[in-house]
Amino acid sequence: MADVAYFTKEGLENLKQELQELKTTGRSRISNAIAEARDKGDLSENAEYDAAKEAQGLHEAKISQMQEVLANARLLDESKIDASKVLALSIVKIKNVKSGATMTYQLVAETEADMKSGKISVASPIAKGLLGKKVGEIAEITVPAGTMEFEVLEVTR
Repeated sequence: MADVAYFTKEGLENLKQELQELKTTGRSRISNAIAEARDKGDLSENAEYDAAKEAQGLHEAKISQMQEVLANARLLDESKIDASKVLALSIVKIKNVKSGATMTYQLVAETEADMKSGKISVASPIAKGLLGKKVGEIAEITVPAGTMEFEVLEVTR
């Protein structure tokens, strides 16, 4: 059974649009590539045809994977979420206890993660270590470089 993924309304809409794009334009583009390769003659020695068929298989696998994610997607109602502790969709300001550096992240679904905009996946080591923490608590998080301590400074929605 697949894992349940929690999404914001915007993230869920983006996922639906991407899936629709793959099903329509993407399939059409691959179908045209296969037809062009087929027109070039003998299929037993046609590398373009083989490449197009392989691309079709990968494309269909991606569509199948996205459909599974959508089937297990849950939309979070932010008004019903406890804002006193770190949960999915929380915006959390943390301080590295050792260096004193502060960072602000929003914990989002894996498909919505974007480090440039400060959105990290709830499945990441930092997010997992922060889940359930309240303001003032210290989270000890094991990362590839070792163990780090972060103090939760602020939790908002």
